[in-house]
Amino acid sequence: MAFFNFLFALIPLLLQLSATSQQQTATTSTHSTQINSNSVLVALLDSHYTELAELVEKALLLQTLEEAVGKHNITIFAPKNEALERDLDPQFKRFLLEPGNLKSLQTLLLHHIVPSRIEVIATKTEGTESTWHHTLSSDSVELTGEDSGDKFINQAKVIHQNAVHRPDGVIHGIERLLIPRSVQQDFNNRRSLSSISAVKPEGAPEVDPRTHRLKKPAPPAKPGSPPALPIYDAMAPGPSLAPAPAPGPGGPHHHFNGEKQVKDFIQTLLHYGGYNEMADILVNLTSLATEMGRLVSEGYVLTVLAPNDEAMAKLTTDQLSEPGSPEQIIYYHIIPEYQTEESMYNAVRRFGKVSYDTLRLPHKVVAQEADGSVKFGQGDGSAYLFDPDIYTDGRISVQGVDGVLFPVEETTTKKSESKKSIKVAVKPKRGKLLEVACQMLGSIGQDSHFSTCQ
Repeated sequence: MAFFNFLFALIPLLLQLSATSQQQTATTSTHSTQINSNSVLVALLDSHYTELAELVEKALLLQTLEEAVGKHNITIFAPKNEALERDLDPQFKRFLLEPGNLKSLQTLLLHHIVPSRIEVIATKTEGTESTWHHTLSSDSVELTGEDSGDKFINQAKVIHQNAVHRPDGVIHGIERLLIPRSVQQDFNNRRSLSSISAVKPEGAPEVDPRTHRLKKPAPPAKPGSPPALPIYDAMAPGPSLAPAPAPGPGGPHHHFNGEKQVKDFIQTLLHYGGYNEMADILVNLTSLATEMGRLVSEGYVLTVLAPNDEAMAKLTTDQLSEPGSPEQIIYYHIIPEYQTEESMYNAVRRFGKVSYDTLRLPHKVVAQEADGSVKFGQGDGSAYLFDPDIYTDGRISVQGVDGVLFPVEETTTKKSESKKSIKVAVKPKRGKLLEVACQMLGSIGQDSHFSTCQ
């Protein structure tokens, strides 16, 4: 009897829960039906903010934004396309697009969306006004107004207010990307030296990259044995930011097939696309591929700065027709070190300018940071690191650049020679009558008084 009483008391509660669930289902269905052709999400996908719309699709955020629009109006601060194409660090963009970093990409995009409607009006104000707004990423952004009427969201200027105006939301165009602190921290952790992957020599001691000293004390060595570290490392002039070099011929296999390594990286260049001219010079116009294979077989490591086809097409016939000029051009693009895009970027970030030796002795190539990337050379003859880490196997590293590099001394000499030729060409010539007069005066020894006869 007690059981039946309990069952009768439970029936109203079950009916109430069923009604609640039906009400929630109806609510979600109404929210989903609110997304129509006049929605701000549809306007974002069809707007000229194509880079942001593409990232939203890649981050799988359309369903999340539909739910947000169904609950309340939203405000989207959309960076212009240039901020996501040219102005963004290519390594940071590559970090965002990696499948393992989907959470960071979602956090970054949701940081640009406020779950409330913000109508920005460009009016001059007295003093600086600021308001804080929570975003869908659980962080807050600060909207400030200046005396001039300009509006800023954090440090990004609002360049196009009310770019898209819809009943369920508004889009404002901003000058640059907003990066939350959590995403920046994830990217910095990835950039740490411990994450650099490289082939380490067998039996090499572990070195602290900050102090450039041994992490563990070296075991006691027999008298007369070689030191655990070279004298250069022992003097510790500064930490080396490059990855460890590949093991030399003294390893377990005693030798490398350098020709196979070079053939592999040339095939990679061809499959990558856009570097056919570089591969043609290495294989057909010169014997550099064979020489590079011999160097790698002997245990050397190389970094090749490969100009793309666009850059090679700008070379003139005179620059390539002189005997040995193709070899000299390529020699200046080969660094006898193993460097990756990350190691070179860390070096220029820390030291400003870094000079690398090249196989075209004694010329060096200068690298520096520019626009979030690495720039080689100076002035008009500079080139940017365009396609990083095309090929990296611990022995050969290929980095694509968008220009052909020439030594500074050679460029200066060519300019001086052209200036001299111009001076000779504009030298005035004496007329026939003046020449006869100078000869007559010369016969009586008075030509020295006339500068035109000298």
